[in-house]
Amino acid sequence: METKWLEDFISLAETRSFSRSAQLRHITQPAFSRRIQSLEAWAGIDLVDRSSYPTCLTPAGETLHAQALEIIGSLQATRNMMRSHAAAGADVVEFAVPHSLAFTFFPHWVMDLRQRFAALKSRLIALNVHDAAMHLTEGGCDLLLAYHHASQPLPLPPERYEMLTLGVETLAAYAKADANGEPLFRVPAPPGHRVPFLSYASGAYLGRMVEAITRLAPTPLNLESIYETDMAEGLKAMAIEGHGLAFLPTNSVARELNAGRLVRAAPPGLHEVTMEIRIYRERPEVARHTKPAAAALWTFLSESAAAAPVLRTGT
Repeated sequence: METKWLEDFISLAETRSFSRSAQLRHITQPAFSRRIQSLEAWAGIDLVDRSSYPTCLTPAGETLHAQALEIIGSLQATRNMMRSHAAAGADVVEFAVPHSLAFTFFPHWVMDLRQRFAALKSRLIALNVHDAAMHLTEGGCDLLLAYHHASQPLPLPPERYEMLTLGVETLAAYAKADANGEPLFRVPAPPGHRVPFLSYASGAYLGRMVEAITRLAPTPLNLESIYETDMAEGLKAMAIEGHGLAFLPTNSVARELNAGRLVRAAPPGLHEVTMEIRIYRERPEVARHTKPAAAALWTFLSESAAAAPVLRTGT
């Protein structure tokens, strides 16, 4: 098996043409055909239906296509991970951070560290919460920043990972203000009305927090989803334009609240949830590698936690 055979096969599945894929792969058509035949010989079954035009995959070929995409994607991710380690160097701390924290909390937090700790060389890897956690478990970063709520804990076993709590974040409902400074949309909606709802994509961590808010609401919020994305910044932009109501992290809307572009869409304390902002690392005794800069930062954060109640340690 050679990975280039899988890459050829993926190209053929996309173009449905031997000649076109040969051009894209920069080889002759006969050589390209031999590679596909070699892959079929390795698999022990026909992968391409050569009796049809355009070229179609057999059922076995469709199965292998899905697997090939996953295999090549994993190999590329691993290669990028290795290259990032080589490029970053021992003095660069690599952070995996969910998009919403990357836009709001992280820049201010790092600036504070520069003043209290030291000049910090850092590399930010912005992902969704699930992928950020996976990045830590796969050794792709030194530290992970993430939200935490008791109803949605990250699957990080405490015997392998330790954490510090850096602060808290509230997720609440916001909407564009009308001419009188009142929200264009409110929750819950008046009887018989539906609120145009700007929602997080299915599976997003903040989306699961919104589901918890709606589930615990004493009366139905009557939300009607009209738009979705997995990024809080995308929802905020739509809310500013008046498209609907969005549940957003408080830190992400501070400027918009001060400027009057957004206002709370529910009374304070209602229809909201408070989450912790946590930082995680592999425990040194089981860590695959520990950068001195990351270890020094963790020591500083741990000492700060002992000195101030704002930071809380735990597992």
